[in-house]
Amino acid sequence: MDSDPVVAEVRSIRELQAARFGYRLNDIVKEAQRQDATGDRKVVRLPSRRPETSPSIPGQPERSVGADSR
Repeated sequence: MDSDPVVAEVRSIRELQAARFGYRLNDIVKEAQRQDATGDRKVVRLPSRRPETSPSIPGQPERSVGADSR
């Protein structure tokens, strides 16, 4: 199976970043957060997609609104 060049490049960059921070996950995450904070990209926050639940009946499990009535 041939390697995807894009995947190979991403893995190479990830390895360089990890080595740069001594493979310390906290340091890698802090650097990523720093880059996010100083970047010029607009962050979009979408509302939750969790379905609303119907009122529960004592002794009955809760069901989502619109769930099948099986």
